[in-house]
Amino acid sequence: MSAEQAPAVPAASGSFAPLRQPVFAVLWAATVLGNVGSFMRDVASAWMVTELSASPTAVALVQTAATLPIFLLAIPAGVLSDILDRRRFLIFIQLMLAAVSGTLLLLASTKALTVEYLIALTFVGGIGAALMGPTWQSIVPELVPRADLKNAVALNSLGINIARAIGPAAGGLLLASFGAAAAYGADVLSYVFVIAALLWWKRPATPDTGLSEQFFGAFRAGLRYARASRELHVVLLRAAVFFLFASSVWALLPLVARRMLGGTAGFYGLMLGAVGVGAILGALLLPRLRAKLDADGLVLLASLLSAGVMGVLAGAPPQWAAVLLMLVLGGGWIIALTTLNGVAQGVLPNWVRGRGLAIYLTVFNGAMAAGSLGWGLVAQKMGVPATLLVGAAGLTVVAFVFHRVRLPTGEADLQASNHWPEPLLDAPVANDRGPVMVQIEYRIRKEDRPAFLQALKAMSMERRRDGAYAWGITEHTREPERLMEWFLVESWAEHLRQHQRVSKADADLQHEAVRFHIGPEAPVVHHFLALELDAGHDDHDGRAAAPAAAA
Repeated sequence: MSAEQAPAVPAASGSFAPLRQPVFAVLWAATVLGNVGSFMRDVASAWMVTELSASPTAVALVQTAATLPIFLLAIPAGVLSDILDRRRFLIFIQLMLAAVSGTLLLLASTKALTVEYLIALTFVGGIGAALMGPTWQSIVPELVPRADLKNAVALNSLGINIARAIGPAAGGLLLASFGAAAAYGADVLSYVFVIAALLWWKRPATPDTGLSEQFFGAFRAGLRYARASRELHVVLLRAAVFFLFASSVWALLPLVARRMLGGTAGFYGLMLGAVGVGAILGALLLPRLRAKLDADGLVLLASLLSAGVMGVLAGAPPQWAAVLLMLVLGGGWIIALTTLNGVAQGVLPNWVRGRGLAIYLTVFNGAMAAGSLGWGLVAQKMGVPATLLVGAAGLTVVAFVFHRVRLPTGEADLQASNHWPEPLLDAPVANDRGPVMVQIEYRIRKEDRPAFLQALKAMSMERRRDGAYAWGITEHTREPERLMEWFLVESWAEHLRQHQRVSKADADLQHEAVRFHIGPEAPVVHHFLALELDAGHDDHDGRAAAPAAAA
C-alpha cells in the first residue's frame, strides 16, 4: 500500500491524532516496548565490556560495532525497504535481533561472555538495526492519513525518547539487581510483542505497476540522485562534522560514569535515562526555538550545548550534577538530530526519500563509528578527561566554522508535476531496453545564450538527479541559434520513471530555460534507443552503440 493508499479516515487535529488509527497505535506501542528492550540490552553490553576489559579501546569498539553496520548497510537497506514486502522484512529482522539477544542471554548466564563475543554479537545486532531503520520509517505513510503524517513522525521520535528515558534506567536496575542475563532476557521478551503486532497487521499487497525497480537499478538510481543533489551534500557535510566530534562523549560515557564519577551500573543507567528525559524536554521546546532560530542556528545551539556538557564532565563533577548535565546533553542531541533529519527529508522527493535517508544514516553512523574508535584511541593515550576537553574544543571550533555553510531551507515543492507528455512510439518498447538518448532542440538568440546556459546548468543537475547518467549541450555548426540538450538514461523503464519523478520545482527550472526558446513551437524532443551491433562489431558496453530513432 502506497502513501496514496493510506487510510481514508479523515485526519483529526492534535499531536496525538495518529494514535486514533488502530494499526499505527498498536505498532507504535510495540515499537516503544521493543526500543525499551534494545536500550536495556545496550546498557548491559556497555557495562559488561567495562567488567571484561579495562581498555578504553575495547569500550569504544562496542559503540563502533553497533554503528558500523548501519554505515555499511544503510543504503542497501533503503533499497530493500522499497522492493520487498515491508511487513515480512520487519518480522525477519525482529527474529534475527531476538536471536542475538538470546545468544547474549545464554552466554551471560553461563559466564561464557567475552569481549570478542560481545563485540561480534553487537555487530550482528547493528546489522539488524541497519536493515530496520529505513524500513520502519517507510511504513509510516501507510498507517495514517496524509494530513497526520507529520504528527506520526513526531510521535515516532517521541516514542524513541520515551524508550530512551525508561530503557537505560530499567536496564541498569536489572543489571545491578540480577545481572546482565536479566537485561538480555527482557530484550528477548520485548521482541515477542513487536513480532505479534507485525503478525496482527494485515498489510495489503503492493500492486505491480510494471515499472517497479529492481535492487541494483534502484541502488544506482539512489546513488545518482545523491551525487547530483547539492542540497543533500550540504546536509551530509554538516551532519558528518557534528557527529564526528559529538561522538566523543557517547564513546567514553561508560568510562566517565564508572571511573571518573565512581558510579555503579544503576548510576550509568540513570545517566542514560536522563539523556532520554532531556531529549523529550528538548523536543517539547523545539517549536519555540524554531520560532527564533533557523536550522543553522539550531545546529549551532546543539553543538555549543554538547560541547559545554563535555567540558564540564571533564572536570569530574558530582554525580547529581552529571545527571543534570545529561538532561542538557539529551536536549542538545535531539535538537541536532531533529533539525538535520528534518532538513534531509525536506530536500528529498518521495520517490527517493528512503534511499536518501539511508545515505544520511550512512554518514551519521559512519561519523559515529569513526569518531567512537578515534576518540577511544585518543583516550588510550591522553586519558578520558583530556579527550573530553579536546572533543569539546573541536566541536566548538567546527560549529562556528561550518555555520557559514548554510543548510538548505527545504521549502521547494517536490510533489510530482506529471507535466511531461508520454513519448510517441512507433511500436512498443521493452522496459529493459537501453540505454536511451533524449534530445531537446532549442532555438536561442545569441544575446540570450549566456542566460539560457545558466538556466540549463541548474536543469542539468535535475536531469542527473532523476535518472540521467550523462548530460550535455551542443550547438549546430552551421546554425549557431540551434542548441541541442541531450542526456542518457540506462533503460526505457528508467526514462519512464523520469516522467514520474519530475517535481513541480523541477518544472519551474525547465520553464526558466524554455522561456528563451524563440521557435514557433515548443522545443522538439527526440528519443533514441541503442541498437545491438552484429557479432563482428560487438560492443560489450552497449552505451556506445549507434542510437536509432524510437519516436
